[in-house]
Amino acid sequence: MNEFPETGTLVGRVWLPAENGPGVVTLRNGVLTDITSKAAPTVRDICEMDDPAGYVQGAAGRELGSLEEIARNGAGDLSKVHFLAPCDLQAVKACGVTFASSMVERVIEEQAAGDPQKAEGIRGRVGALIGQSLRNIRAGSPEAQKVKEALIAEGLWSQYLEVGIGPDAEVFSKAQVLSSVGHGSEVGLHPVSNWNNPEPEVVLAVSSKGRIVGASLGNDVNLRDVEGRSALLLSKAKDNNASCAIGPMIRLFDETYSLDDVRNAELDLTVTGEDGFVLKGHSSMREISRDPEDLVRQTVGRHHQYPDGLVLFLGTLFAPTQDRDVPGEGFTHKLGDVVEITAPGLGTLRNTVRLSTDCAEWTFGVSHLMRNLAARGLI
Repeated sequence: MNEFPETGTLVGRVWLPAENGPGVVTLRNGVLTDITSKAAPTVRDICEMDDPAGYVQGAAGRELGSLEEIARNGAGDLSKVHFLAPCDLQAVKACGVTFASSMVERVIEEQAAGDPQKAEGIRGRVGALIGQSLRNIRAGSPEAQKVKEALIAEGLWSQYLEVGIGPDAEVFSKAQVLSSVGHGSEVGLHPVSNWNNPEPEVVLAVSSKGRIVGASLGNDVNLRDVEGRSALLLSKAKDNNASCAIGPMIRLFDETYSLDDVRNAELDLTVTGEDGFVLKGHSSMREISRDPEDLVRQTVGRHHQYPDGLVLFLGTLFAPTQDRDVPGEGFTHKLGDVVEITAPGLGTLRNTVRLSTDCAEWTFGVSHLMRNLAARGLI
């Protein structure tokens, strides 16, 4: 599969050396085209339009060069055009524990202490009580309440299962505005972490009115040991320098791609280490326990407004259980790992793992963007 979708309406962002700032781009016949204008100086402005895809399709622009050429440019090299995260002024939010089936299975296996026969016994008792496959749990439903009761009886209930099965989704702030990194960039691990993993996810682009206008791919870099010590350390586990990657571009909804395509998306994950280790993973949106529209409703509405819209990570089915070094200890990153997240219609998001303290510092904030756009006569 190509790194970038060959069809559809794509919008993204690149660094423009001549402007010393970012530009809004689209892809036309393999050529990256700068469509930054007074009408839409940011991706946020496009997402707020009545017809974002129609605007991008008809927007005037200037060619920057072939996609192949620009994609080879090193991310972070301010002397060359290179890809940035495709969002700008939007808040960056993420949902956790949205795949209840995998969460229930994970807790069962944990309680069984790795004994498959014991796990099967617990699974059988729970299955008998709920009367259905654990794979068919719908969060917040009467069936989910039966699962809750069965798990309490088994002594398996936890705060994570409450948000996985209960009526209220877990929605948290993943990253600060403009801090996300894009395709080809380095992603960062906080130096205190020794047990961590990638999380391959679909990311929705949502307007300030709560309308879903497109989708991209994301890596919700996760520090399992930090969050595992206490759920109150979620921010430390999730929001660090270069810990959020989104890209390669946002595919806007049009006649070729819709929310139903998101609902049926199949994501593949490959991690390739400098030591020759290869991890393969998968996440199927068909198994999500909360519909994307429900997650958006729980995030933005009368209870909470986002004037510049948001991008929303939808969670993952992937569980990093494949052993890397020590049998039984599962997977953890090593520096230099190359992470590739791929989905039909959305392309491939590729990043290299470093320490957050070694990744380029985040220095271009909202004030810098506003001054840059003003100097260019765009606002």
